[in-house]
Amino acid sequence: MRVIGSCSPPPQSKPISFPSFIRNMSAAVGDTVSRPRSVVKKVLAKPQHDGDGALVRRSIGRMELRSLDPFLMLDEFFVTAPAGFPDHPHRGFETVTYMLEGAFNHQDFAGHKGTIRTGDLQWMTAGRGIIHSEMPAGPGTQRGLQLWINLSSNDKMIEPNYQELRKEDIKTAEEGGVEVRVIAGEAMGVRSPVYTRTPAMYLDFTLKPGAEWRQSIPESWNSFVYVIEGEGVFGSSNTSPASPHHVLILGSGDGLCVWNNSSNALRFVLIGGQPLNEPVVQYGPFVMNTQDEIDQTIDDYHFCRNGFEKAKYWQSQ
Repeated sequence: MRVIGSCSPPPQSKPISFPSFIRNMSAAVGDTVSRPRSVVKKVLAKPQHDGDGALVRRSIGRMELRSLDPFLMLDEFFVTAPAGFPDHPHRGFETVTYMLEGAFNHQDFAGHKGTIRTGDLQWMTAGRGIIHSEMPAGPGTQRGLQLWINLSSNDKMIEPNYQELRKEDIKTAEEGGVEVRVIAGEAMGVRSPVYTRTPAMYLDFTLKPGAEWRQSIPESWNSFVYVIEGEGVFGSSNTSPASPHHVLILGSGDGLCVWNNSSNALRFVLIGGQPLNEPVVQYGPFVMNTQDEIDQTIDDYHFCRNGFEKAKYWQSQ
């Protein structure tokens, strides 16, 4: 049975000619969505400099969108050597690095090191403290997404941890002209092995021309879309198409409806998470619940203690 509710296809001002295999696609596929989420805010991620000469497009974490509980920041980064992100600390949250093109070398003060290549994922729980570097691994421009996810007060001082998946280990599924890479959470009956301390979903969708999709989202979660390539209609039929580098904040509801009415592929990530509903006090790469905890963190970092002991004699190579 085709259940579309208010997710009916948007009207076209003029017909678009698609190849026969696209015209014959199922008109609507995906989960049952009875209360589609609408786009309540749209922000263009404008270029800015960060790190040591790196260029980023920051969507969440800029003045127009300080945060979206539990998410603290989303950057699309473009880095060409010798620029990069040399030695720097974190405490109190997680960084999720997803490479779109190229590769990054990573190393930290605990001896963990490796290379994150195109399509690879690194889910790093900084917890009580990590100092690390993230630098280009080759020539040309390295491109990817980095998401910061807040940790609850109970988890902010846990031991650091990594979850890493190679491109070939990230589960994928395809249906009706829609492909998804399941970074975290579940889609099309496929579940990611990534453990999310703060419950979250992270889905990388590609829709062929003429395809549409419905994806369920837990009603209590905050969620957003970030457009990587192409143009798409998100939320409702009267929404104007969204283009690359835009973040779309979704309102309340039980899922997202999306249409690709263009003649090119549409690629976007859908990210959602359970709000922590806790105070957030941030000082750069340190995110705690109170100013006293931030002051303590600055002292711990400066004096190499309480999680930062290994920083005293460490420097990346």
